[in-house]
Amino acid sequence: MASDFPYLYPYSRAEAVRCGETQKHEDSFRENVKCARDIEKALREHGHDDSPALDEGCAQSILEAYGFKRVWFVLSNSLSEMALPREISEDVRQWARRPYVPSDGKRNRHFAVNASSPLLEAFIRQTREAYQALGLFGPEHCAGNPFKLDYEGKVLVLSPDALRESCWSPHDQLWLAAGGAGCSPSKLGTTIFAVCLSDGEKNRLTRGDFAGVLDEQYLPDWAAEKLAEIQNSQQQQPEASSGGMEMT
Repeated sequence: MASDFPYLYPYSRAEAVRCGETQKHEDSFRENVKCARDIEKALREHGHDDSPALDEGCAQSILEAYGFKRVWFVLSNSLSEMALPREISEDVRQWARRPYVPSDGKRNRHFAVNASSPLLEAFIRQTREAYQALGLFGPEHCAGNPFKLDYEGKVLVLSPDALRESCWSPHDQLWLAAGGAGCSPSKLGTTIFAVCLSDGEKNRLTRGDFAGVLDEQYLPDWAAEKLAEIQNSQQQQPEASSGGMEMT
């Protein structure tokens, strides 16, 4: 899979105009349309008239060309544009519609996949299986209510949306919140100073970048070891706790 894909613009054209980002919107829209047409082509080439099944690897070829973020976005839009979306199994429908696609008038129709419900469902299932094979952390691995918890000192799950797809790995998702106004759910600030458990990288992120606090039962052994190392290091440097961790 390519290390980087063209930027997926997640907002409507009206918002793009308001923010002076019409070119970003147009470029992303064209990629969305191309993605939808290529999915349709793949379904024609790898589908079978007498069966709803697809050849193995059908979705993978599209994912390698466009990436998960755009394919998922196009699939979500396709379900929204379907006349009878309930023809798709509920569990598949709920998964595919997780990405929010803003209403953009008639433009949404242009990047909706035109295919039979059985073939579209088979394609979504292959996409979901490929995504699950990545082993990424998500909201289902978090504990408590993310809108109420204080994040400071907690291991947080960085949302895949905040990462380039080349960094879509569980090792890039677990961060220790070291401080910042964004740790508190009641403060106005959103900044969180955090340390990546896998490599010790320090970064300034926002509360919205995280899915929540990792449930301890899902903490991998490698992450537990790294966490202990960081905590021991902090205890040996008491000045860090009084002045806050310096981020570079």
